[in-house]
Amino acid sequence: MTMTDEMMDAIEKDLVFLATTSNEGIPNVVPIGFARPIDNTSILIADNYMKKTRENIEENPNVSIVTKNAQKNPYQFKGTAEIFESGKIFEEVVEWAQNVMTKLNPKAAIVVKVTDVYSVKPGPDAGEKVD
Repeated sequence: MTMTDEMMDAIEKDLVFLATTSNEGIPNVVPIGFARPIDNTSILIADNYMKKTRENIEENPNVSIVTKNAQKNPYQFKGTAEIFESGKIFEEVVEWAQNVMTKLNPKAAIVVKVTDVYSVKPGPDAGEKVD
């Protein structure tokens, strides 16, 4: 799935919520302030304080991200997450986070490969896949 410019702006400019599940099917949702597109198929997330979310991704990489403002940015992104604790993408997350808040010390970079996008706009098209 290729994200549009509007979708990528929604991720970068709005708070998003990241949903994960454990292997036992126990859900977890957290607000994410450090999320931005890498390109039109991937989302970069800084792991600054994750615990259950991180454990869930390690067990089950399938995730969902939804934008906070469903009226303005009505998108749900589904995909698979990969964790990076070193290397170029990790160093990029550390620099990004510390430029915003010098006291932050990210534990990892998480890259979500977007496979599907769905509408969460209230109304009859809610839940429809966006092509």
